[in-house]
Amino acid sequence: MKVEARVFEICAAFFFLCAIVYTWLSKEAVGAAGLFLVGGLGLIIGTYFRFVSRRLQPRPEDDPEAEIADGAGDLGFFSPGSYWPIGVAAAATLVGFSIAFYYVWAIVIAMAVLLFMVGGLLFEYHIPPRHH
Repeated sequence: MKVEARVFEICAAFFFLCAIVYTWLSKEAVGAAGLFLVGGLGLIIGTYFRFVSRRLQPRPEDDPEAEIADGAGDLGFFSPGSYWPIGVAAAATLVGFSIAFYYVWAIVIAMAVLLFMVGGLLFEYHIPPRHH
């Protein structure tokens, strides 16, 4: 996670530098505030990754001498043929369009569809206790 922390901290420094130059050259407040906020958000994420990296064991990505084989192993379970992520993406798109056009009735329907799709994704491989 040290690599990720470094990436976000470098981005934060870049955006702070851009914000200072932008403020000095343009005298426009909204763009400068936006650039400072983006730099601040990058700094928050970089700092979080830096603290988390101290608590975790070093990963192969953090070792400059690591080989590709060092990262081999099981990464977790990924569903080979699930259609639920497509439904979640479609429902999230519906929510976004509904909010953009401010159709309250569509927001309500899209949120219900989104909750249903997320529930289906979460409980796709759930086995009830009575079936154990």
